[in-house]
Amino acid sequence: QVRLVESGGGLVQPGGSLRLSCAASESIFSTFSSSSNAMGWYRQAPGKQRELVAVITRGDNTHYTDSVKGRFTISRDNANENTVYLQMNSLKPEDTAVYYCSARRNGMVYWGKGTLVTVSS
Repeated sequence: QVRLVESGGGLVQPGGSLRLSCAASESIFSTFSSSSNAMGWYRQAPGKQRELVAVITRGDNTHYTDSVKGRFTISRDNANENTVYLQMNSLKPEDTAVYYCSARRNGMVYWGKGTLVTVSS
């Protein structure tokens, strides 16, 4: 069972920045891990379905939903293969949501409990 712990959420004004972190209790991207392993961020705004925000694979391939391209960056911690970040710049009120970290490890999918991001003046 992989545990995921998110941090870094909070209240920020429109145009501001936040960095979310997700720490996994077990290795996701070790040298001998499955090539299909990945970590990503999803978000769920009030009254809406959960949507994919960004994902990064073991091979450092990244994918972003169109609404965050050019503003958000997902990355891995090279020193700690269990941690990923989501750098969020130029935040908009419509980015307000609970952000969830997700990991796919050896075919199993795991979720964190989420961290709230509120973009408001």
